[in-house]
Amino acid sequence: MKIAMLARNAELYSHKRLAEAAGERGHELDIINTLRCYMNIASRRPEIYYNGEKLVGYDAVIPRIGASITFYGTAVLRQFEMMGVYPLNESVAIGRSRDKLRSMQLLARDGVGLPVTTFAHDPKQTEEVLELAGGAPLVIKLLEGTQGLGVVLADTDRSAKSVIEAFRATNTNILVQEFIKEAGGTDIRAIVIGGRVVAAMKRSGAEGEFRSNLHRGGSAELIKLSPEERSTAVRAAKSMGLNVCGVDMLRANHGAVVMEVNSSPGLEGVEKATGLDIAGKIIAFIEKNAKPNATKTKGKG
Repeated sequence: MKIAMLARNAELYSHKRLAEAAGERGHELDIINTLRCYMNIASRRPEIYYNGEKLVGYDAVIPRIGASITFYGTAVLRQFEMMGVYPLNESVAIGRSRDKLRSMQLLARDGVGLPVTTFAHDPKQTEEVLELAGGAPLVIKLLEGTQGLGVVLADTDRSAKSVIEAFRATNTNILVQEFIKEAGGTDIRAIVIGGRVVAAMKRSGAEGEFRSNLHRGGSAELIKLSPEERSTAVRAAKSMGLNVCGVDMLRANHGAVVMEVNSSPGLEGVEKATGLDIAGKIIAFIEKNAKPNATKTKGKG
């Protein structure tokens, strides 16, 4: 097969591993800088150009689209879909997962466990929002934040109100969530491929840090999931419509709650923590499922 991977940095561990795994299984994989693509949106013959050449002959596309370029990245991916190329994750599904509010609404609709989450526009409703979320301590998140950036823990109602008002003054959209104290600064990252959990790790935050992201100095170790946690991860992936994703969960007193569904999960932490070949499993999934014109949503919302 001939596979395109949309990625800006070919040197990242995840991207190198996917390229290696594809090569080991006899496939040709080209890493294409998403932002250097340009498109001809012509009736019945959509085209993509890259470095002056038309991209043709691809059987599948692996989108590794950074959060900062979601708009343009999903536009390029849609163009591949319109050309009949099989997407590992569809553009609509990536868009759902990147919109924190929309993803929470979809997960809630499907009965997936979530922390109490509130959202409002009017700054006059700050106290009502705090009350709905159960009061401090509370986690306040930017809708556009990634890798733990734009996430604040407010220990008191007074500090929560100050943070919310500061964000609102800049016309920034935020979510307010209950703080799951019993998680103890750890979370679970489950990797779901094709509706099945293939690996899981527990991530622990650095000393004094409530965020457990590996990018923020956290550590990872192998973990065994309960049947409920496996079911929660699989249902979260299905709600987003993602074939491959990382589902981040916390162990709350009332069961597993989903914090985020990541459409481009990093492979380094989970491969090293579990010793599993996740990149190879992703390529194997593409081998089994890649068919022309197989995009379910056809670019629809």
